[in-house]
Amino acid sequence: MPRTEVVQDSTMEINGLPLHALVVHAAVVLTPLTAVAAVVYAVPGRWRDGLRWPVAVAAVVVVLAVWTAYLSGEQLEEANQYGGPLAELLETHESRANILRWATTAFGAVAVLAAALHRRRGVAQVVLAIALAALAVLTLVYAVLTGDAGAQIAWYGISG
Repeated sequence: MPRTEVVQDSTMEINGLPLHALVVHAAVVLTPLTAVAAVVYAVPGRWRDGLRWPVAVAAVVVVLAVWTAYLSGEQLEEANQYGGPLAELLETHESRANILRWATTAFGAVAVLAAALHRRRGVAQVVLAIALAALAVLTLVYAVLTGDAGAQIAWYGISG
C-alpha cells in the first residue's frame, strides 16, 4: 500500500486562506475608525459621553486585531521565503508593524483609562485627552503606513 505523506506548513489557515490575510482586514478597517472616534472623544463636546465606552471597547478590539495580524504575519513569514525586492518590502512592512503594535497597545490602554476616569475633571482629563488624541493619530498613521507596505507585497508585480 503506498504511503501518503502529509506536509503541513506552520501557518494557521481558515478555509485555505492564511489567518494573516483575513485578520489584517479587521485591523485595516477598525483601526482608523477607532482612532477617529477617539480624537472626537478627546475633544470636549456633546459626543464625549456617548463615545466613552464604544471607543474603549473598539480600542481593545483593535489591539487584539493588530496583535493577531502581527503574530500571524510573523508565522506567515517563517513559512515562506521572500527574496529580492519582496524581502525589502517585507522588512519595511515588519518594521512599521512593530511600531504599530506598540502604538496600538498604548492607545488601547489609554482609551480604557480615559473611559474609566471619564468623570475626572482638571489636569487628569486634559492629560488623558491629549495622550489619547496623540496615540490615536500615531496609531492611525502607522496603520496606514503598515497597510500600504503590506499591500505593496500582496500586489507586487501586478500592473494596472
